[in-house]
Formats: sequence, C-alpha cells, structure tokens
Amino acid sequence: MKKEEVPQDLSSLGKITKEVCYATDEAGKYTTELSQGWDVKISALDAAWQDISERVEAAKARVLRGEASPLLYFMELKLMDSKVLAGYTGFWQWQIKRHLQPAVFKKLSDRALRRYAEVFEISVADLNSLIVHED
Repeated sequence: MKKEEVPQDLSSLGKITKEVCYATDEAGKYTTELSQGWDVKISALDAAWQDISERVEAAKARVLRGEASPLLYFMELKLMDSKVLAGYTGFWQWQIKRHLQPAVFKKLSDRALRRYAEVFEISVADLNSLIVHED
C-alpha cells in the first residue's frame, strides 16, 4: 500500500497509541507510516472489550449470588487467570482456586487479603465489598 493509503480510522486506542505500518513512498521504496487504526481492527477490539465486559459482569453476579469469592471479580476485571495471579501473589495456583470458594475466602488471614489487595491495587475493604476505584 502507498504511504497516503495507510488507514487512519480513529479507534479508542488511537488516542493513546499509534501503529507502525509499512508502505511505499513516492519513489516506490518501503518506509514506515503511523496509523491511528483501521475499521477491521477497531471492530475486533470492540468485540473483545465487549466480551471482557460481559465476563466481568458475570463474575460480579456470581460473587453477589455467593457462588464465588470476590477474587473472581477482580481477576476478570484485571484480565488475570490463576496462573498470572499466582505469579504476582506467590500463592500456588491450587491455593488461588481454593480461595475462589466463598467459604474459604472468608477464612483468609489479613496478610493473605493484603497480598491480593496489593496486586489488584485496591484496599482490603474494597476487596471484600467489590468496590472499584477507577481513575
């Protein structure tokens, strides 16, 4: 594609970052050009973020029904799974999976709760009450 044909369709990420694309200049030589995005990529990203929002809401509903601990909600919100969370907290994956059970979560020590809260960048009180402070 030619340098002037590089897509410049503004996406939600276009305000934050730009993508490097290869294009040809007037002399026919390859060069780089910045793109704010293009429609196909915007559609794919929007679909992915919609899926993430649905997963977060489903996790919140499970927690409110007492089917899971607040960890599930914050894991989904922060795009983490048990392996990633284990890496940040130092807990074993099997421990995290146990902590996802409401009865087990209620018995966690203050130290364990602080470790989770620190990783999720919230207070222990917010961890227990599902409060999210967005900047």
